[in-house]
Amino acid sequence: MDQSSNLTGKMLIAMPGMRDPRFEQSVILICAHSEDGAMGLVVNRPLPEIGFSDLLAQLGIQAGANALDIPVRFGGPVEPGRGFVLHRAPREIELDENRMRITDDLAMSTTRDILEDFARGLGPQPAMLALGYAGWGPGQLDSEIRENGWLTSDRGDEIIFGAEDAGKWRAALKSLGIDPLMLSPDAGHA
Repeated sequence: MDQSSNLTGKMLIAMPGMRDPRFEQSVILICAHSEDGAMGLVVNRPLPEIGFSDLLAQLGIQAGANALDIPVRFGGPVEPGRGFVLHRAPREIELDENRMRITDDLAMSTTRDILEDFARGLGPQPAMLALGYAGWGPGQLDSEIRENGWLTSDRGDEIIFGAEDAGKWRAALKSLGIDPLMLSPDAGHA
């Protein structure tokens, strides 16, 4: 895989013919992509049955009066019990081994301390918490894109961190100038 095909920091937008119902109308931020595979977080599947304060309580973290209410989302089917915090991280902020820089201004953290910061009303904003992640083996994502499973686009923070999850898929398509009603679920190759 050459650098021009690296999708790290890009968004995947599920095509109407997506065969896997877990990803139907999904928008995924690709956090890492290499010849070894890819890893991403679904950004438009809320988990309404799990509130951030409930999650803090399960982890034994006391939420203070100024606790932030971070949205909790289904990040993907791999390791659904593991949390990933996607957040703003300007380049000048140094990251440790538990925080992965995705782009110049975006990072993913997997540490308890970031949750404790949110519980105290601190922590980077905007942010979202994803439970689980989407993963692809070597060449798998590239193959799914060739088979018309996904569209790719540049990252849109208003789509990733915006409040209305139900409209994110349409907004992502619209950012590419695509009307979802004009998309066919069938792939065609000349």
